[in-house]
Amino acid sequence: MKEILSKLGLEDVNAGTWCGAKPMQSGNGAVIDSLNPATNERIASVHSTTADEYEKVIAEAREAFGIWRMTPAPVRGDAVRRIGDALRDNKDALGSLVTLENGKIKAEGDGEVQEMIDIADFALGQSRMLYGKTMHSERPLHRMYEQWHPLGLVGILTAFNFPVAVAAWNSCLSAVCGNVNIWKPSPKTPLCGVAVQKIFAEALSGLDLPNVFYLINDGSNELAQQFVNDERVDMISFTGSCQVGRQVGAQVAQRMGKSLLELGGNNAIIIDEFANLEIAVPSIVFGAVGTAGQRCTSTRRVIIHESRFDELKDLLVNAYKQVRIGDPLDAKTLMGPLIEESAIERVEKAVEAVKKAGGEMPVRRQARRGPRQLHGARYRCGRERLGHRAGGNLWPDSLPDQGKRPGRRNCETERRAPGTVIVNLYRPAATCRALPVARRVGLRHLERQHRHIRCRDRRCVRRREGNRRRPRIRIRCVAGLHAAADEHDQLGH
Repeated sequence: MKEILSKLGLEDVNAGTWCGAKPMQSGNGAVIDSLNPATNERIASVHSTTADEYEKVIAEAREAFGIWRMTPAPVRGDAVRRIGDALRDNKDALGSLVTLENGKIKAEGDGEVQEMIDIADFALGQSRMLYGKTMHSERPLHRMYEQWHPLGLVGILTAFNFPVAVAAWNSCLSAVCGNVNIWKPSPKTPLCGVAVQKIFAEALSGLDLPNVFYLINDGSNELAQQFVNDERVDMISFTGSCQVGRQVGAQVAQRMGKSLLELGGNNAIIIDEFANLEIAVPSIVFGAVGTAGQRCTSTRRVIIHESRFDELKDLLVNAYKQVRIGDPLDAKTLMGPLIEESAIERVEKAVEAVKKAGGEMPVRRQARRGPRQLHGARYRCGRERLGHRAGGNLWPDSLPDQGKRPGRRNCETERRAPGTVIVNLYRPAATCRALPVARRVGLRHLERQHRHIRCRDRRCVRRREGNRRRPRIRIRCVAGLHAAADEHDQLGH
């Protein structure tokens, strides 16, 4: 652990407020302890940003914006190129820090840093492609043209589950457009924010450029609320839950600001009667257990054609039993811990709700809390015990009776946990009414039911989208569409 921190220039106690390469550390800010979710051990600490430090950051960022906006876009792109090169040099160390502080496996940590590198390369290209149209005018000797101008200050609030990639997605593109960026990382992963700030600052050292990247930290929500409501911040980019995202969007809109919201999801995989389960099963399992199921893109539900239910369920149970749980820095580990105690409690409540709805637990282990876990146990899944950190469950849940409201609620609610709800309700005739469709999570299920008509060149399709019925549509028959089931693989189905 000390080697990882040393490579990234991190100390035991770090400044949490940065203006480019210049730290602000009055010593008055509260200390945020960063804990390793796999062991609950303290990694290092970061000072919170004070009210005075925040005002200095905003004032300096506004001043820097006046210079940065006048910097040619290709020059701004070259600065981001240098950042991409610096990330390449620090990929292993930064990826290890992501794993250490977040709990995702090493391959995912390295992959997240690679996404930062990729977006830096993309932003470099975009810096020479900020095109605008020219148009003819009805007035003689005049022309009209459009030109894109930067917004100003862009505030970036990120979640713990992607502690570095999301910040880079926002800041690299924002920087080449001429904006100045202020990043507030999650209080669960403050060291990642400091490490990235140091990498960015080192990459731009020696250049005659203003400070473009700023960092603030907050162990509570007070500074975050002030940040969102600050009229001097022209745009807020927020990544987090739908519940908080609604509040952020409303608050920014109230002050006539701009917002970019990347919120949660309740994703489903649909398995039809012709699905290749050799491809589907690994996709479902890693989609559910990747980052311990704490991603907005995690697999939450599997909707299966009734003819494949038993087969897929057996394969999934067998696959889940083989998931290796352990130290996320170990290359053989497939899944690490959940991030904190509250995550464990949410999972346990979800399990109880599923059981009340009549669901089964094909793969189930009890969560255990060890004596050394003073700040809350870390939820783990699997079949093997890991000393005082043993326990957890990994549950594909069977909810056969979705007609009951509690069962539907389990499908409609996003749960950040490494579990998958299996719904046995995809039938040739009654699918539309049986499938859980919730407007509030933005799910729109499209189901097509084919009925063959004794007609050579036509077939009838009844189409339903969401809760809205569509009239019958007649379309031309496609050659090979009605081939036997065993021929569908050859037809690309």
